[in-house]
Amino acid sequence: MEVGKPSFDELFENVITYPDFEYQERLNMLVGLDNQKSRLVKIISLLINPYGIEKWAEKHHKGSKKAFNYVLKRPPLIVLEGDVGSGKSELATTISDAVARQEKIDIQLLPLSLSTRGQGRVGEMTRLISAAFDYTIERAEKLKNKAGSSRGAVVLLVDEADALTQSRESAQMHHEDRAGVNAFIRGIDRVANGKIPAAIIMCTNRINALDPAVKRRSADIISFGRPTEEQRSLVLKEPLKELGFLEEQILEIVKETGPNNKDKEGFTFSDLTQRLIPSIILNAYPDNPVEFESAIRLVKQMIPTPPFNDKKYVK
Repeated sequence: MEVGKPSFDELFENVITYPDFEYQERLNMLVGLDNQKSRLVKIISLLINPYGIEKWAEKHHKGSKKAFNYVLKRPPLIVLEGDVGSGKSELATTISDAVARQEKIDIQLLPLSLSTRGQGRVGEMTRLISAAFDYTIERAEKLKNKAGSSRGAVVLLVDEADALTQSRESAQMHHEDRAGVNAFIRGIDRVANGKIPAAIIMCTNRINALDPAVKRRSADIISFGRPTEEQRSLVLKEPLKELGFLEEQILEIVKETGPNNKDKEGFTFSDLTQRLIPSIILNAYPDNPVEFESAIRLVKQMIPTPPFNDKKYVK
């Protein structure tokens, strides 16, 4: 290890290798996000294994090299943006399991620790971010295959990405933070130019806070919102049916968890899965069975998670 270079364990927390049965189950539990799942799997698959689209083009569109090169030359970055509790981080953490199974390779997820921001000392943030990309690239290069499919892949996950890549256009931005953003942009370019089996996923509640140069380097920006009535039904129907609720009772709860005429925000995905369903069960435990009347009262009393106000970051 280089003198002064942080260790791998200092930069990354809870490194995961896929396929993994636990994360497959967690991914399957993310109902109502089929579109986001499908887009992510396709993008990551092509970023880490471009050989796949070459085979596809040879079979279905022979001679279309210029067309599919536009796909192959996209940057190795995907940005997941949207409201709090919308499933971004959970999907970013679990989606590589689906890609690993589809491509029949092992994928390692490197979740970047927020400690990468450092303590504000001159040059520290730049050093930490550069080291994180060093480790990512080193691991991916070992999996590169000059002929045919990759032997494996690496995905760098940056949650709460605005903490590291806030726009340099902000007048209040500290010099050290600007240098850190520059280092992050250089890291994205290094991954792209290295043509290695690696992808970068960034999650943010504040898409308007991200530096424009970071957004320009994204292969896709996938948005997440509060669940629609159909999505809320997909989340709630099966567990509530297991608890003995009738179809019309489930429908009433589904409608009650949506926005109303008083400008109340609808429930987020995490409101439904982490707060509402457990609360309905615990409200009856340990002496009584779950009953609709008490459940609907609880739903009406529960306040959805407030939306994140991103307006002040709009240019």
